Amino acid sequence: MISQILFIAITIGAIAFFSINVKKVIRNIKLGKPADRSDQPAKRLITMLKVAFGQTKMVVRPIPAALHFVVYVGFVIINIEVLEIMIDGIFGTHRIFGGLGSLYNFLIGFFELLALGVWVACVIFLIRRNILKLKRFMARELTGWPKSDANYILITEILLMTAFLFMNAADAKLQVMGAQHYISAGAFPVSNLLQGLLPANEASLIAIERGCWWFHIIGILAFLNYLPYSKHFHILFAFPNTYFSNLEPKGEFTNMQSVTNEVKAMLDPSFVPAEAEPGRFGAKDVNDLTWVNLMNAYTCTECGRCTSVCPANITGKLLSPRKIMMDTRDRMEEVGKGMDKNGAGFDDGKSLIDDYITREEIWACTSCNACVEACPINIDPLAIITDLRRYAVMEESKAPSSIGAMLGNIENNGAPWKYSPADRFNWAKEN
Repeated sequence: MISQILFIAITIGAIAFFSINVKKVIRNIKLGKPADRSDQPAKRLITMLKVAFGQTKMVVRPIPAALHFVVYVGFVIINIEVLEIMIDGIFGTHRIFGGLGSLYNFLIGFFELLALGVWVACVIFLIRRNILKLKRFMARELTGWPKSDANYILITEILLMTAFLFMNAADAKLQVMGAQHYISAGAFPVSNLLQGLLPANEASLIAIERGCWWFHIIGILAFLNYLPYSKHFHILFAFPNTYFSNLEPKGEFTNMQSVTNEVKAMLDPSFVPAEAEPGRFGAKDVNDLTWVNLMNAYTCTECGRCTSVCPANITGKLLSPRKIMMDTRDRMEEVGKGMDKNGAGFDDGKSLIDDYITREEIWACTSCNACVEACPINIDPLAIITDLRRYAVMEESKAPSSIGAMLGNIENNGAPWKYSPADRFNWAKEN
């Protein structure tokens, strides 16, 4: 009874703490401006099923795609057993679903094979990051906490799978010994291989089985509460992020309604725009971005596929689309913590542009959309870069001289070049 009470208390506490943190994340996302992504629900659902569930954009890199798929499927399916663990923990039972017979044996055996696959895949991922040191994992934005975060996640998954397998190994051995409370249930194709590492003493086996059982469930609850602080939040956010992703053709920029209204008023003096709150041209800080941009930032897996295909980054320029998303998330977190401490409406004198993202970064972007195309969960760094540029040009009149000259030529000549429209076809005249 004491263990049941302790289990229930830990579970309720973990769920409550997770709920508090998720509410803060949602609050931070709501700092963004409104954006209507309710159109084409059928197409959005198909996109989510293909990209988030089917992971269709991962296959561009087949080896990591296969490894990630094993981790994804394994971790999700193995955690179906958490339902049994929860029931056993609350009611003091043991393998409550054991009565399913051969079906239960098949499920446990399948779970073990998946657990082994997850274990192997995570070890390979650790080797790729820390021994092979793949280039996209060695960027300047992945030092310190981001690098440690990725390693913590992989090590945690390895430990959870190890505890799961040793729990089953001890359980299987206790079943053969006829230990009280350990009913004969389950098939153990992997954990049977580990039994030689376990002691023969019944009390020691029970201690190992119970210890691994508690480690497994507490580890899962702790991991759940680690998600809001980690890049691994994409486990949850990948699905809404792909559902609400941009369905318009890549390269099609959004029009600012305030600018559209001004143009309409110039063309039609009788045009009266709808009343709207005065806003800012472009984005200076996170509250000038849309909630979709901010959800993108929380969904970023920091995999670096965007940066690895960025032509600006490849040619040695400062821009890294991954860093754009990480900086946006860091600034959003800073604003959220400031609100918790000082209340809504506080001003810390900082902004996303300049304090987090430099002018050199945003102007290095070629607007090619390679980062958007490469992202496995449809994150759009270009949308943030574009809004930061809009602010620099339209609010501050600050842009590189080449950009200023181009904009001046468009205004005066109707084209990016300095030639008069009357001379535009001189090249076609016969000499």
